Amino acid sequence: MNIENARSMLDGLLSRARAKGADAADALIVDSTSLSHAERLGKTEQLERSEARDLGVRVFFGKRQAVASTNDWDTAMLDELVERAIAMAKAVPEDPYCGIADPDQLFKGTPQDLDTFDPTEPTPEDLIARAQAAEAAARAVPGVTNSEGAEASWSSNSVMLASSNGFSGHYAISRHGVGVSVIAGEGTAMERDYEFTSTVHCSDLDDPADVGRAAGERAVKRLHPRKGPTVKVPVVCDPRVSHGLIGHLASAINGAAIARGTSFLKDSMGKAIFAKGITVTDDPHRRRGLRSKPFDAEGLPNAAMNLIDGGILTSWILDLRAARQLGLESTGRAARGVSGPPSPSTTNLYMAAGTMTPAELMADIDSGFYVTELMGFGIDGLTGDYSRGAAGYWIEKGEIAYPVSEMTIAGNLKDMFLNLTPASDLVFRYGSNAPTVRVEGMTVAGE
Repeated sequence: MNIENARSMLDGLLSRARAKGADAADALIVDSTSLSHAERLGKTEQLERSEARDLGVRVFFGKRQAVASTNDWDTAMLDELVERAIAMAKAVPEDPYCGIADPDQLFKGTPQDLDTFDPTEPTPEDLIARAQAAEAAARAVPGVTNSEGAEASWSSNSVMLASSNGFSGHYAISRHGVGVSVIAGEGTAMERDYEFTSTVHCSDLDDPADVGRAAGERAVKRLHPRKGPTVKVPVVCDPRVSHGLIGHLASAINGAAIARGTSFLKDSMGKAIFAKGITVTDDPHRRRGLRSKPFDAEGLPNAAMNLIDGGILTSWILDLRAARQLGLESTGRAARGVSGPPSPSTTNLYMAAGTMTPAELMADIDSGFYVTELMGFGIDGLTGDYSRGAAGYWIEKGEIAYPVSEMTIAGNLKDMFLNLTPASDLVFRYGSNAPTVRVEGMTVAGE
């Protein structure tokens, strides 16, 4: 993206909107490029490149707003885009909480260098070599009998936001990734598993061969599973699934859900919802973070904040609209695409590591369930009731004993949060991250 050209284009859109009577407007450009290679059993299945330049404009007439978007940047099309957005805004019902930021709320100054962009674009040959190395290493693991394929990818996104309140800002993000999924065993005794690595900079990727070996070893380890007993026991969640628990937390403290009254945590502000000492942080300024950004999607400043501090819920996740509904100030957590208005969202969300290793966390468990995979989405956001299909390993006398599958774990997220203990193995692999966690007293259903 040519930053000056993009800024000039957005300024032109805003001027058109104001000239046609809009009280306020903002506009967003997202310039994206991606390249991906997928192979299976050593043969190329796809090699794709895509490029997109998308633009969206939001206009306000009093307390009415509308968004229109396009990927056609022809001058006549942009004129039509503004006309369409204005016609829509005049026709929709009023929203008393919509509106852009006041000038004194805006981010000012020079954006912090978050190192979110790797300027080196890989060649197709680079991606092919990464995928081949991952799949070959996975298939070389004894016991692996088939492959669901390997993929290597790269993407680059450049974002420019401007608003009639005077805000203008730009940032760029990149992503490199390698993943592989393989099958172990034969006939009716087959199991699959996967591994992946995803980073902002290519230099931070795990070795593709290590990724492949890990996928193969995981698949083989899952062979010949049993059904565990139906019992109430401690459940230990591998980081591949524990990060989902703080994702449920984020949904429950999202300002939009709180304003609607549809969250099981709507009355929990300032209360202990986790054990003492547990901290959950959202950090948009994490260097090389997968979701880092220097300002939010409404041009407001953002900063790291502890949503859970010492077990206490300290803040909702708020954009301007949700904050106005609740009579609060935005926490700088607006996110948006070109075709819709902003909404509250987290950035780099994580639960702080505990002091015990995963082995120490399990050491006193006489009988329990180590979960590595969850299926389905049996979560009631209104009550916190939780029930999901699960697979993993049974724990006996503090050790992993044997693989189990076709299990169900159930509880209520309020109880689960209060009875949760994190291990010390926090690694940043997703947008939301958590270490291995132990949850006491969950209901496990098997045989």
